Amino acid sequence: MDLAGKVVVVTGGGGGIGEAMCRAFAAEGAAGVAVADIDGAAAARVAEDVASDTTRTFGVGLDAGDEVAVQELVRRTEEELGPVDLFCANAGIMVVGGVEVPDEDWDRIIRVNLKSHIYAARAVLPGFRQRGEGYLLHTASAAGLLTQLGSAPYSVTKHAVVALAEWLSITHGDAGVRVSCLCPQAVATAMAGGAQARRPAGVEPGKGSAGADGVLEAADVARTVVEGLAAEEFLILPHPAVATYEQRRATDRERWLRGMRRAQAAMVAAWTAAGANPPGGS
Repeated sequence: MDLAGKVVVVTGGGGGIGEAMCRAFAAEGAAGVAVADIDGAAAARVAEDVASDTTRTFGVGLDAGDEVAVQELVRRTEEELGPVDLFCANAGIMVVGGVEVPDEDWDRIIRVNLKSHIYAARAVLPGFRQRGEGYLLHTASAAGLLTQLGSAPYSVTKHAVVALAEWLSITHGDAGVRVSCLCPQAVATAMAGGAQARRPAGVEPGKGSAGADGVLEAADVARTVVEGLAAEEFLILPHPAVATYEQRRATDRERWLRGMRRAQAAMVAAWTAAGANPPGGS
């Protein structure tokens, strides 16, 4: 996809990867950028920042897990900016813990991390198929290809996003619908900052986690997204090592599981030594 002249919608666009994508798309010459975020003020700020004589924008407060709101977002975008060319389902949250996480937290993360992607697809697929073109970008995570130590809800929902994106590509690809799935590891965002704040003093930032491969800036991820969209790659991997990990997981699952158990044990030991309860149980 050449982003020049295109109309783009980004959920979770008020900060982090979403904000960086909005800025990158505008820099690439997008004709319109609709910025949506649960924080409406942040969405409005980003929209104002990226607006120009050639890029029209608006910012709106949005719960991406509210289907009616997502439908209204698409309607407003088409009315004010034009037909949607690219919908970036990017909103997401983290819930730490294992199967003991309360049902209300499971329900919340499933709604935000998974159902929001379903609602996005429902909203734009009819128009995409009618026009014979359109692009869906789903922000998952390397956790969707591998796992997330300390968070069963995050792992489960991100795996589901990858599965949904694959299904959409298979089912609608011949109708002109393009699909990409963004799967970064650690990125310097508010979500990562929250995880860092929970980590006790004395525990290494990347101990037993994706942080060992480096923490990217959101702008770096956005540049990788622009490149991936241009190549129409299904998997967009800002951390190239993820491809190697996925291959190892697929070719020798037992070995990969043993390795991840060692990583889990190292994380638990580090948190326990620091006098803290490890995330996801011990």
